[in-house]
Amino acid sequence: MTATAPREEQLWSRCAGCATLLYRKRLRRNLDVCPECGVHSRLGAPDRLRQLVDPDSFRPLPDDPADVDPIGFVDVVPYPHRLTAARTGTGLAEAVLCGTATLGGHPAALAVMDFRFLGGSLGCAVGELITRAAERALEERVPLILVTASGGARMQEGVLSLMQMATVSQAVAALREAGLLTVSVLTDPTYGGVAASFATNTDVVVAESGARMGFAGPRVIRQVTGRALPDGFQTADFLLRHGQVDMVVPRRALRGRLVALLAAGRTGRPRPAEAAAPATSPPVPRQPTPHATATVTATAVDPPAEVADPWATVRLARHPGRPTTLDYLESAFDGFVELHGDRLGGDCPAVVGGLARLDGRPLMVIGHQKGHTTAELVARNFGMASPAGHRKALRLMRLAARLGLPVVTLVDTPGADPGVGAEEQGQAAAIAENILALTVLPTPVVAVITGEGGSGGALALAVADRVLMLQHAVYSVISPEGCAAILWPDRSAAPQAARALRLTAPDLHRLGVVDEIVPEPADAAHADPDAAATALRDAVRANLSPLLDLPPATLVRRRRQRFRRFGAARAGNRAGAR
Repeated sequence: MTATAPREEQLWSRCAGCATLLYRKRLRRNLDVCPECGVHSRLGAPDRLRQLVDPDSFRPLPDDPADVDPIGFVDVVPYPHRLTAARTGTGLAEAVLCGTATLGGHPAALAVMDFRFLGGSLGCAVGELITRAAERALEERVPLILVTASGGARMQEGVLSLMQMATVSQAVAALREAGLLTVSVLTDPTYGGVAASFATNTDVVVAESGARMGFAGPRVIRQVTGRALPDGFQTADFLLRHGQVDMVVPRRALRGRLVALLAAGRTGRPRPAEAAAPATSPPVPRQPTPHATATVTATAVDPPAEVADPWATVRLARHPGRPTTLDYLESAFDGFVELHGDRLGGDCPAVVGGLARLDGRPLMVIGHQKGHTTAELVARNFGMASPAGHRKALRLMRLAARLGLPVVTLVDTPGADPGVGAEEQGQAAAIAENILALTVLPTPVVAVITGEGGSGGALALAVADRVLMLQHAVYSVISPEGCAAILWPDRSAAPQAARALRLTAPDLHRLGVVDEIVPEPADAAHADPDAAATALRDAVRANLSPLLDLPPATLVRRRRQRFRRFGAARAGNRAGAR
């Protein structure tokens, strides 16, 4: 609905769908749904809670996370100024309201996102609050309801915002293990890192009428593909037709549908004495010692002076001569046997994987594959995985777990495939399922960022016990060009964005995202691929060896602790240290 006066002072609103002028009180009585055309206007989190929960039953979580500015991000204005403006404009402390309430008398924990606050973006504080809501649900053995409204991960917090996708996903995994119902309600809009994690990896996914959801936004897809989008693309009905949601529910019926789900979940859930013991001990402590689980000393390697500038590092990470996953499989590993297909009808060429050996030990190696020539890059879709690629990787991870094999992943992608076909096949849900599966995989996982680590497409292979990074690789929540296009006047500010995003290996090692930096030859990996392969082999061997004798439950618990520490309190500590 369009209007110029503040929402609470409006007497009339004009519907954005049919342009009808509507009396504001009538619109409110109709739950902010146009009575003429049915368009659902966006709701803030407080209004959403008033519509869904029993009167006077909502109890907010008692503790708020600390303010964070983990990478000192500045574009045209400093990040703290944007936070202050968002708080003033919304009256909220952050982009989510979390607490407990009852719906139809059924208790539940809730996390309700608010798009008005920096586009509902997922940052460290938001991830921390939603994780605490999940932990409260686990503690009180009640269902968890997530109401999403987000443009994706928060660029101003760099790759630490990307880590929240894994942190919240593993909290959802703990609820699954405990036999507790999880429900997500997709509202308009839900995109990016939120869509590719907790919005789509719950037990039940409900879309409100008129909601839009996808991994890549329509503007990005049009820019990348140059194609017009199909009618109704990424809308709730589109998602239902393509099997990506359980149901589409109009706002007036949403509370009743949630009450029915809570009633069924409560009836069907085993009593605590009968429930199977979870694979790990929940909940994970909120602030474990950052490197308590590390058994290998991390090595900081400063880039040479001539490539100290992050934008120069970005160019090196993208160099067409840089070794690919298949190159490393030929030189750093032995006896590679490639396995193909997702068993659902596709075999994505951007992801390769299969059985290999390292010092005679069998393992599963999975990685993104780009290429060196234009023809190879096009054939491999520039290393951008489709849903079939993510599902192939998931199949191989689960096979490795059944066979008791460790997993090594090699990450080199600008991001997941943003095409129309990928969205139709459930790109967001495919990434979300990979992240969720890796949080509970009962076998050692070592990830190596070998080139570009782009957004959720990279994280889908990088939720690991140990995360290594080649000296001239990059790992970021968004590309510098994409960040510049959104936060700067034009894309020519990409070098400035690269510096602001803190995307180099030394930056990420200082932030604790990366455990070890793998040194490259003097002129980078493309200058001496054999030396780069030797360094990668040695680093994987050293980091994998201490993990091999750990019991599966210990592996999973420590992996969860590793990602749990990326919450707001830890980010605040890192900012102070920086």
